[in-house]
Amino acid sequence: MSSYTIYGGKPLFGEITASGNKNSALPCIAAALLTDEPIQLRNIPDIEDVQVMIAIAKALGVKVRPEGTGCFTFQTLNITGDIPENLAKTIRASILFAGPLLARTGKVAIAPPGGDVIGLRRLDTHFIAFNALGAVSSIKDDQSISITAAGRNGRLQGNAVFLDEMSVTATENAVMAAVLARGKTTITNAASEPHVQDLCRLLIKMGARIAGVGSNLLIIEGVDKLHGADFSIGPDFMEIGSFIGLAAATQGEVTIRGVDMNLLPIIRGGFRKIGIDWEAGDNAVIVGKRQNRKVQPDISGMIPKIDDAPWPGFPPDLISIVTVAATQTTGTVLIHEKMFESRMFFVDMLIRMGARIILCDPHRAVVSGPTLLHGTLLTSPDIRAGMALVIAALSATGKSIIQNAYQIERGYENLCGKLHQIGADISRNLSDSDIPD
Repeated sequence: MSSYTIYGGKPLFGEITASGNKNSALPCIAAALLTDEPIQLRNIPDIEDVQVMIAIAKALGVKVRPEGTGCFTFQTLNITGDIPENLAKTIRASILFAGPLLARTGKVAIAPPGGDVIGLRRLDTHFIAFNALGAVSSIKDDQSISITAAGRNGRLQGNAVFLDEMSVTATENAVMAAVLARGKTTITNAASEPHVQDLCRLLIKMGARIAGVGSNLLIIEGVDKLHGADFSIGPDFMEIGSFIGLAAATQGEVTIRGVDMNLLPIIRGGFRKIGIDWEAGDNAVIVGKRQNRKVQPDISGMIPKIDDAPWPGFPPDLISIVTVAATQTTGTVLIHEKMFESRMFFVDMLIRMGARIILCDPHRAVVSGPTLLHGTLLTSPDIRAGMALVIAALSATGKSIIQNAYQIERGYENLCGKLHQIGADISRNLSDSDIPD
């Protein structure tokens, strides 16, 4: 099991360039199954989840050709295999192959998807979408999933689709299934995150007819065939938000390049509540050393709350990051994670490091700062909490060891290399036996 050894307690200075959006890359790789023509994807991050998605694509018969750093060409002349069970159980995003497979072949068989253990992550919304488009879905005793298009010649039929929650992956699956369905599909209560928008833009370049991109109502006119395309994945605003939190918590000064400024207003609002802000440059943000670092009370003088919500709300994946940053600011703030009931349990490790946090219930934590954190032995429970622990360790005095670094590397490209660029003392150990004394 890989781990990180971190010696913290010093400000970080320098420049980092944002990688491509992991959550855009994964559905775009799955979308390559929707045509037999080449799909070239650029700005793909070199992370574990991408590697697993590519492995699944290859197992299904997709020809994958590397074209240089962050660039791949995918071509699906024929779908000749099944989704390997061991790979499906590795990542949550394996479910994203369901929509393209259903649209292209009329049937799907897949083991239950894996991924971060951050609470109940139901699949019902996917089934609601597929059933509305004329498919029959079932889960067998072994929890494997079977979906079959019941329409003529195994083709889906456009329809009104109401999603019972703004699920990102269910929206993406519904869109990918609908673009080749007969007739018109309307998807109401659709997720509108930047990665959903990226997928829609790729599909439009492939010849799909999609209106309402960026809104919660998508209107899709099905087409008979999609064609090849060349598409560049947008920047990872979760990584950008993580590095903003890192710079602020370590009291350094970091410039983050490759930024889409249109994605940052709601993130800025959350960080401003704990006295953290940045300057805008040329496709860059500069998180300065001089920060207010004081919790800003509500207008009524009450303790402020940072809570997450579907886009354009504060992203759930940055709740862990802002929680750590709050331990290094003056004042008290309520963190309310409304989306997943297990995500906040990582604060027990922050408390072990000296943080003053009261975990009120699985969704809410009260953070009072600033507190001097000290290094200790930690374990990464999921991608974002793992990154939050990296930030905490770099803010703390002394040595920290973070086990299960694999979880962090599923979502962050070349993390140690990027942190070295800004002066972080971090090393990656292949196993516990490699940890320095």
